[in-house]
Amino acid sequence: MAPPVMTRLTYDTSEALVYDPVSANRMATRAVLYTLGFRKIETVGTIKGFAEYLNRRPPDLAICEVQGADTELCEMIQTLRQGSEGANPFIVIIATAWEKSADLIARVVNSGADDLLLRPFSTALLGSRIETHIQRRKGFVVTTDYVGPDRRRDQSRPSNAELFEPPNSLKMKAKDRLSMEQAAQRLEEELRAAKDVLNAEKLRRDAFQVCIQWRLMQDQMPGRGAGCEAELARIAGLVRSIAKRSRDTDFEQAGAWCDSILAAVEGLELGVDRNASMHLLGHAALSLNQVFRPDTPAQEQLGEIDATVALIRARNAEKLAS
Repeated sequence: MAPPVMTRLTYDTSEALVYDPVSANRMATRAVLYTLGFRKIETVGTIKGFAEYLNRRPPDLAICEVQGADTELCEMIQTLRQGSEGANPFIVIIATAWEKSADLIARVVNSGADDLLLRPFSTALLGSRIETHIQRRKGFVVTTDYVGPDRRRDQSRPSNAELFEPPNSLKMKAKDRLSMEQAAQRLEEELRAAKDVLNAEKLRRDAFQVCIQWRLMQDQMPGRGAGCEAELARIAGLVRSIAKRSRDTDFEQAGAWCDSILAAVEGLELGVDRNASMHLLGHAALSLNQVFRPDTPAQEQLGEIDATVALIRARNAEKLAS
């Protein structure tokens, strides 16, 4: 049997965006991409320009220098991945840096970028990395704090994180060789489906996390929510995100429970009848969780919440003991 014929990748219709504050490095990256066959290459020298371009005309590939501004850029990338901004949360993103410190690596990994490449890099190395994200791109996962490539190292560890294949317009053009019009049509279809998955999973996980934060606040007894500023801020942020995501969806009834939770949070922040506010918070949080998991019995949901809280308490106890 003859070996399978490998399709040669062509990048002439693929759109690339390069961010680097240093003009010489920006042009060097552009030259490497040109050598690889890219012809539609835009370059920007500011983070603001990078963000505006991602929102205005999402490219198929983005390469960004994170050295010196890694915190801001990594937050921007994760905001994009969360679907909060930009038309396409699933762009192939390669971060570059001159030094790979442990902290920088952790921030890039947690940002949801597809890759981190150490400078200076060769044309062959960048070409190889780009090809990997076309031929063997990692599936994406959605958690409360992270959306992006699956980074779990121990695949034997149990996880209920849903894994899905993100739309890849770079693959559509470079490997599948779709025309600009065909790629745009397929991307639109795949984006719609992928965003539905992302949105539904985020709503489910964020509502569950609200319940976790409420249960952890109960550990503060007998203060009934006193001294829980961080938890209250976390709950308020999650609930506002849920309210925004659930608009114009099948979960519009979630809005009323979100309003109740925010009212309870305000009552706890002001110290108004803490017992009643905690009761309202718990009832509304569990009801909100039920909205996104209607097929799971309430008692089973409570069991999952208690099991998760027990794990968090055990980890916290280990940290205090060490």
